[in-house]
Amino acid sequence: MSAQAYVRKVRSGESGLWKSAKPALTRLDIELTERCNNDCLHCAVNLPAGDIEARGSEWTAERWKTLLTEAAGLGCLVVRLTGGEPLLRADFEEIYLHARRLGLRVMLFTNATLITPRLARLLKDVPPLEAVEVSVYGLTKETCEAVTRVSGSFAACRRGLGLLGENGVAFTVKGAVLPPTSREADALEAWAAGLPGHAGRPAFAMLFDLRSRRDEAAKKNKAIAGLRQGGDEFVSFARRHGDGAVDEWRDFCARSAGGRGDRLFNCLPMGSSAAVDPYGRLQYCLGLRHPGTVYDLAAGSMREAVTKFLPRLRETRAADPAYLERCGRCFLKGLCEQCPAKSWAEHGTLDTPVEYFCGIAHAQAVAAGLLDWGEKAWTVRDGSERAKRRK
Repeated sequence: MSAQAYVRKVRSGESGLWKSAKPALTRLDIELTERCNNDCLHCAVNLPAGDIEARGSEWTAERWKTLLTEAAGLGCLVVRLTGGEPLLRADFEEIYLHARRLGLRVMLFTNATLITPRLARLLKDVPPLEAVEVSVYGLTKETCEAVTRVSGSFAACRRGLGLLGENGVAFTVKGAVLPPTSREADALEAWAAGLPGHAGRPAFAMLFDLRSRRDEAAKKNKAIAGLRQGGDEFVSFARRHGDGAVDEWRDFCARSAGGRGDRLFNCLPMGSSAAVDPYGRLQYCLGLRHPGTVYDLAAGSMREAVTKFLPRLRETRAADPAYLERCGRCFLKGLCEQCPAKSWAEHGTLDTPVEYFCGIAHAQAVAAGLLDWGEKAWTVRDGSERAKRRK
């Protein structure tokens, strides 16, 4: 393949990237499918690989290609292809190549079990320009398949990683702190460091999201919640290599100290990113499924969604008294995972405080010396100054 085929040349002023100082969209997350060939203990997304109803409702490659073209015209530079397991789609290569021909950098999230020699060569010849992110759940067949609950998934993942390495495709490993794998973190880091093609230190999921589609499958939420680490456990894990993480927490607080007020969407700068689910519904992020925050692209356009719908949504204000009293005044917003998507998954609202994430943030703040044990951050009136003093 010629690299020239994946270079997009445009006249200055004719692309959405240069029409304004701030593009309407810089990154797009695409959930190609909710289906997965694994059945991981902690996953809040996956549907069975053979779910006929889900597969029949997924957008076709042609619709995704049209959407990607619209996104590029709005200034988009990066697209993340995720799932479920995106490689379940027989048309994955077609969608991927279209994104690259548009000049987009591609972030691919996968479990690597479906990587074939052909796909590995494609990623070598037409590199995604971002490291492939591979979920690895266990260093042995026993621990891995205790998480994935699929026989053969361990060998398939190792085979896929080997193909990426042999072809010089950069990738990073992601793990999860779960009952079967909780003692493997250090060993996984050491193993990943020796893999050909691996870049950076593995990341570990601990604060597992509940299922954001409040449907029949949400009965899995109780099981997911039972896998979460408590505040002390979270801090202990983060500090296992020293206090570097604690220093980062202090820095986050110093840079973002101050209450949220009544604004709900504090995490989203203007014109940054959007996400689209497998059925053509656009949201701020893939966890935010509240009906009032979803835009049906089949009945509109990407341009209208990111220039009109999302800006209006950004102006949504909190009304829950507990949110206003606590989250609105808390100076730990740089640490806390609280957001409308979390509230929706946990409570079915946009502004109800999530006690679990509040507890995690307070444990971090105590470890960082920003709070005394038992002190509540929303009662601290000098939080901003305190955070900056202890930077």
